[in-house]
Amino acid sequence: MQVRHARPARLGLFIFLAVWMLVIVPLSAAAAPYAAHVIDARTGEVLHSRNADTRLHPASLTKMMTLYIAFEAVQRGEISLDTKVKISRNAASEPPSKLGLRSGQTIAFRYLIRAAAVKSANDAATAIGEAIEGSEAAFARRMNRTAKALGMTRTTFKNMHGLTESGHMSTARDMTELGRHLLYDYPQYYNLFSRTSTDAGVRQVSNTNRRLLAAYKGADGIKTGYTRAAGFNLVASAERGHERVIATVFGGTSTTARNARVAELLDMGFRRAPSRAPINKPDAPVYANVDDGAAGKTIRLMTAVKSSKRPVLRPGTAPVLMAAVVPTTTVLPEDITTALVEAQQTTAAEDTQTALAVAATSIRPEVRPASLVMASAPAEKTLEPEVVTRLSTSGGRHWGINVGRYPSKYKAERVLLTTALTEMASLDGSLRKVVRRPQGFDANFLGMTRDSADLACRRLQARNISCFMIGPPS
Repeated sequence: MQVRHARPARLGLFIFLAVWMLVIVPLSAAAAPYAAHVIDARTGEVLHSRNADTRLHPASLTKMMTLYIAFEAVQRGEISLDTKVKISRNAASEPPSKLGLRSGQTIAFRYLIRAAAVKSANDAATAIGEAIEGSEAAFARRMNRTAKALGMTRTTFKNMHGLTESGHMSTARDMTELGRHLLYDYPQYYNLFSRTSTDAGVRQVSNTNRRLLAAYKGADGIKTGYTRAAGFNLVASAERGHERVIATVFGGTSTTARNARVAELLDMGFRRAPSRAPINKPDAPVYANVDDGAAGKTIRLMTAVKSSKRPVLRPGTAPVLMAAVVPTTTVLPEDITTALVEAQQTTAAEDTQTALAVAATSIRPEVRPASLVMASAPAEKTLEPEVVTRLSTSGGRHWGINVGRYPSKYKAERVLLTTALTEMASLDGSLRKVVRRPQGFDANFLGMTRDSADLACRRLQARNISCFMIGPPS
């Protein structure tokens, strides 16, 4: 009898556990508070907001600030993309998601940036902070200083990667603003966030946001984040025509639910945003010059001198007053006037004599020899006038460059726009044109000289952007 009752009792226990898992697990996943914020990226106008100023756990959205400072450090010359970074034991020991870096190995700074942006690698983010500021604490101070300069008034950072830590908090509004600054302050690096995969030096990595990038038309970034305390977070940006919208969600219950909510918010943003609006880029960060050691590197501002202090006398010396020296002279003012008149008369006379002497001693040119034959055109030959039938106004601008072939016209146009923003200096004045081919759509910049096309291609290749020159038609 005891054996016969054991199976139903055990079966009942299993059923109870299964029901408990079905009920408790969804509740724990939904425990993270929800917040959302949507803006027109061109103007910064708020299109939708819910709990946007509630301080929540940002998770890996934190890496947006880590990357912003990395771009800033490269621009200022603090570090280069090719700098070899030695991985510390602290960075190598970070929990997943990670690139798999080993303590003591070296890797180029550019690969750390790619891994943090695309793979959301915690070890790469920590290595970035240590390479720039030397320690996690010092880099966190710089993150907070930068956040304050960007107007992120309700954000406090404690680490570079976003793993849950007491006091490490932000808001949907602040993260949306940070995403807008990444877009407009460093457009040359923004394409990182749209790559579905990239070479991170030690291996190829896939984008944590690849599902939304593939599913939503116009999506090209920016960053995902997840921890148990934060839920599923995402800052997403999309562009359609002349419109660009940024949407942020905190506290999603799953990747699928979060992406669906972000897609709804982006659709709402495109419906509410005007079709055309001026692009008012956000102001560049202005850092306060403080000496408390928490402001990172000091920036000195050169201004006009308002006052000049008198130098302090050397000890043991007495000042010599020039006014105390009274000159003595016996020359009268009438004598000075007479002397000036005589000097002027003498100088004029001497100048006249000198001019006559030079004229008298000048060498006269010799008479041309009678036997010298003058060059002239033959009398029997007449020169026909040269007729110009057409003047070229192109200035030799028959060259161009190709930046890839793509499966759709839309994608080719997006690549052209992104590339133009990336390399404004050398592509300014060129014509963006998509050419349809049997194999796809070519993205071309036309109307360039040979030298400007060569320069633009070399600069793009230095940024790891594929490019080749297009010659004039034969």
